[in-house]
Formats: sequence, structure tokens, C-alpha cells
Amino acid sequence: MTNPVPDEYKGGVPYLNVHDARAAIDFYRNAFGADVLIEIPRQGDKIAHAELRIGSAVFMLRDEYPEYNFRSPRTLGGTPVNLMIFVPDVEVLAEQAAAAGARVVRPVEMQFHGDLQTELEDPFGHSWFFATRIAEMNARELHDTAATIDL
Repeated sequence: MTNPVPDEYKGGVPYLNVHDARAAIDFYRNAFGADVLIEIPRQGDKIAHAELRIGSAVFMLRDEYPEYNFRSPRTLGGTPVNLMIFVPDVEVLAEQAAAAGARVVRPVEMQFHGDLQTELEDPFGHSWFFATRIAEMNARELHDTAATIDL
């Protein structure tokens, strides 16, 4: 019997619209160590659909398609969405991503919630948070720690 919810898609799966999917795929491979799982071409040397994985996090992408209102951050003038992925070594990933052309929005630093974290913007306008968990904190500890800083 076919599984109605495939194991690799248990949670929400981000679907990115980009202005140059081929370049984006190359960037995500080089900067974030992404593996390409699927790539489906479309007319005009465009990508209709691609699936990539960073660690265990799966995301999808495609070229902009204005006829269906699939627009990239470049077309919209920014993005309201941040993608968050935990990785084994955020410092190594941040250096690799910056060398590949990511803009460091916030450098790697310890956060109140126990994660070593960075914020990067890819050349296609998408915002990425990468983190490595350093300290486990329960809900009470998170609440108490957050109360001591200006959020």
C-alpha cells in the first residue's frame, strides 16, 4: 500500500521560487552541501521542479512562473520567510556558505535558547538560519532566559 504521507515529507516542506533555478541548485550544493534528489526541466532551459536535501531537511524549488504567481524574492523585493535548519557544525557551514557567495546577515553566535546560530541570505533573496544545538533547555528555562534579554 502506498504511504499517503511519505516519510521524507513529514513536516512542512519549503518550496522556493527563484529567478535562476540552475544557479540556485549549484549555490545550495556548494554553500550548504545540499544533495539534489530530483530535477525536472521545463521549456526555456528552466526548472519546473527540484528537490534538495541539507542533512535531513528537504526543500523544493523552481524557477519563477508568473503565470501561476510563483514569484521570487528578487521580483517581490524581499522575503517574509526565514528557513531554519539544524546542522552538526554551524561554524563550518557559515564559512563555506560565505565563501560560496552567501551574505552573512548575522554572524555565528550563541543565542539565549541554547543554539549557536547564524543568519545568511542566499544570492536569490532567501533568508536561512542555520544552528547547532549547544544546550538543551526546557520551556521554563527558555521562558526565564528570554525574560532577561531585550527581544
